[in-house]
Amino acid sequence: MVRYKFPLLFLTLLFTTIFSLGQDKFTIAFGSCNNQNLPNPFWQDIISLQPNVWIWGGDNIYADTHNMHKMKKLYNQQKNHFLYKKLIKTTPVLATWDDHDYGKNDGGTEYKKKKESQQLFLDFLDIPINSPRRKQEGIYHSKTFNINNNSIKIIVLDSRYFRTGLTKGIGSKRFQSNTHDKGSILGTQQWKWLESELKNSNSSFNIIVSSIQILSKEHGFEKWGNFPNEVTKLFKLIKTSKAKNIIFLSGDRHISEFSKTTLKNIPYPIIDFTSSGLTHSYNSFKNEQNKFRVGEVISSLSFGILHIDLTNNKVTFQMRGKNNTILQEINQKYP
Repeated sequence: MVRYKFPLLFLTLLFTTIFSLGQDKFTIAFGSCNNQNLPNPFWQDIISLQPNVWIWGGDNIYADTHNMHKMKKLYNQQKNHFLYKKLIKTTPVLATWDDHDYGKNDGGTEYKKKKESQQLFLDFLDIPINSPRRKQEGIYHSKTFNINNNSIKIIVLDSRYFRTGLTKGIGSKRFQSNTHDKGSILGTQQWKWLESELKNSNSSFNIIVSSIQILSKEHGFEKWGNFPNEVTKLFKLIKTSKAKNIIFLSGDRHISEFSKTTLKNIPYPIIDFTSSGLTHSYNSFKNEQNKFRVGEVISSLSFGILHIDLTNNKVTFQMRGKNNTILQEINQKYP
């Protein structure tokens, strides 16, 4: 048997380097549009990647009901899926909701069971009964992950609880932009909260999760673009807050795509990574305008991955399909 002798100092430096490299990497896995009655082919793939966090991007179940007993049953069905249970044993979970788990298709502030629905949503996430999130209106929240001398803040928005009425579209478009600069997506209190979250953030990256797309605005479905005043307000806040390296994550559309734009005096591009869906997708997708799109639309089942390299301030964005196949990838260097 051959034995190798290494100086203790060398071994110490080696293991310190390996540990530091591991700690300076952070992986986010996320996805949306998960019908509890359909097979989800991705849980084992996601588990194998050992993400630092899993983020539900909305439509985490399909309930569409005023019956809270039914909604609870559907949440329990998803929660008890044996592979999902395996995932959450080792992986922190953050989540927003979209319309189908909120309880009403395309629903907003008018949904009469939103308070009851919120409690079931928090039950699904095992949020303690005495948590302040149980008393606030809306499910918005944030969490900061510390990695050595860096941190990543994940800000989860609620695009349902306070969202005012949509403007009906013309022709094939279901909805169109509100041209009178009225209405809101986030509501007064959530806007104040978001302003505070960004202005007081010292994190190296700030990930903003929205159930609906923020950048893509030419299609006729739900989107931030239906409320141009809200988009303007958000972009202004990004500029004034001076929060570092903001990235958008979104879902809802049953397609996956990357959208990218630039803002004056912001030294990096703003990327909106849409990932959808986990159990069903827009397989018949043909074409759709999006002037901010980078790459191609993926209309097959997929989930999203962000590999964040905090040493080099680089993010690798990946759409992944079955068996962890990389369907599309972009890389972005940040200041």
